[in-house]
Amino acid sequence: MKRGRPKKRKTNNSSLFPRLLLLVFLFVFMFSADKIVNQFRQAQETPKTFVKKVPPKIAEQLSASPLATHRVPILMYHYVEYVEDRSDTTRMSLNINPNIFEAQIKTLHDNNFTFMTASELAEALDGKRKLPKKPVLITIDDGHWDVDTVILPILRKYNARATAYIPSGFVDNDSDFLTKKQLKDLVDSGLVEIGAHTVHHISLKGKLSPIVDYEVIQSKKDLEQDYAVRVTSFAYPDGAFDEKAMNAVEKAGFTSAVSTIPGIQQGIQNKYFLFRLRPGYRTGQDLINYFNQTSFKNW
Repeated sequence: MKRGRPKKRKTNNSSLFPRLLLLVFLFVFMFSADKIVNQFRQAQETPKTFVKKVPPKIAEQLSASPLATHRVPILMYHYVEYVEDRSDTTRMSLNINPNIFEAQIKTLHDNNFTFMTASELAEALDGKRKLPKKPVLITIDDGHWDVDTVILPILRKYNARATAYIPSGFVDNDSDFLTKKQLKDLVDSGLVEIGAHTVHHISLKGKLSPIVDYEVIQSKKDLEQDYAVRVTSFAYPDGAFDEKAMNAVEKAGFTSAVSTIPGIQQGIQNKYFLFRLRPGYRTGQDLINYFNQTSFKNW
């Protein structure tokens, strides 16, 4: 009796394909999960309202005659707290948890960055001061209570300096903002420079000249008279400004102003709309790498 060749065992391709597909999916997921999470966080951390364009005429001037610039990261904060009201979406979108903020300050401290104030940067841009090798600015807008109760203790721990932009009309007038005593505590610390943020935190773009002039000039007067400080830097509420607002700020005697335009290159040409970065939840090498990106297109 002849013995035939053994028959090949049939492979069930229909059941093998889903398994291979599942393995590929798991492989991709393992190596992409962190990236996906970070992208999601960054999308949350950078609301569209923070991306403001330079006024067209100014952009044309900059493009026509670019000047030398310096890489100076200016980090922008609003709230540093553990938000209790999770339905407060504005607060949630602008908040950084205290443990993350401390990790960011520690990262900068351990990597030998020099913490500068806004007035010192303005002097450097004007050629009156030499920039350190690794400069960085910490800026806090709006003057909420956590500047004194949360941020200041962390700054003290690392001997880090910062600039706080204060709407003068809100001090001592709302429980969500600094009291006069707390603001004096910031001044007396020697670590926090006070900048102006208008009187009533109103957008200056497109406003009539009398309104713009009052909000700019009076905010400077209020802070200088009440706290015996020299106020030389300004922050535009909501990051909104135009040529009229810029001219009012310069005419009032401010030596610099900060915007919310993402960027890291600072120069004499944008001294009245310095670029800033929102660090989000980046810490450690991730934060340092963020500074080294060259893709920040400002106009």
